[in-house]
Amino acid sequence: MSGTAKTLNVFVTGGASGIGYGIGEYLAKQGHHIVIADINEEAAKQAAKKLNDLGLSAQSVQINVCDAQQVAALPAALSNTPIDILINNAGIQHVSKLEDFPAEKWQMLINVMLVGPALLTQAFLPHMRAQNFGRIINVGSIHSVIASPFKSAYVAAKHGLLGFAKTMALETGDVDVTINTLCPAYVKTPLVEQQIAAQAKENNMSEEDVINKIMLEPMPKKAFIEIDELAQTANFLIGSAAKNITGQTLILDGGWTAR
Repeated sequence: MSGTAKTLNVFVTGGASGIGYGIGEYLAKQGHHIVIADINEEAAKQAAKKLNDLGLSAQSVQINVCDAQQVAALPAALSNTPIDILINNAGIQHVSKLEDFPAEKWQMLINVMLVGPALLTQAFLPHMRAQNFGRIINVGSIHSVIASPFKSAYVAAKHGLLGFAKTMALETGDVDVTINTLCPAYVKTPLVEQQIAAQAKENNMSEEDVINKIMLEPMPKKAFIEIDELAQTANFLIGSAAKNITGQTLILDGGWTAR
């Protein structure tokens, strides 16, 4: 195992599919126990079963990360598997110019991707502090550091994660707890597939043009980021070699922000 000799309990939000599932599967293969957390209870169960069927250690939990009472109840509900590693991955997207952006949808994106990670960190931090070990990994985005039109709520939430991580790094400086944010350029997930269709409609162009002229155009490497790259980066952050990496923004963008 990378940097640690013991099995760690890893809580992954939005863990039933996409980036969350990919990170969970990779860390399970390193010998860790994965708690697949998702708002879709059946999907979470199926994802955990898929890992179990591979001979890996996993369980599922249904959670709405925006529900403060539900989140606060998690440590007691998981008393047999106290959480050592928190992966804040749950995310949603809505593409629209601000004038047409439904107010409740804007609020929902902020709640899921910024308030949720804060609530979960608040819930799991006492155990991490008590045992003098914990890792919090936010799955941010290239949109944590740059902006795109028609994504005001998403960009605001993802930018907010960086400020949150920096603050928590200062508050946890006295213990072996770190918090960092992974910021990938576009990853080919169901969420991005939906974005391609939405962007095509909003920009009145073909989906192929959205991929080549909007998504990959700013990247010198012209390639989608692979989930495995994020999983391996997360695994590095868990290990002892990264114990002094905290409050940082790890950008996996194929050179996008080098311009």
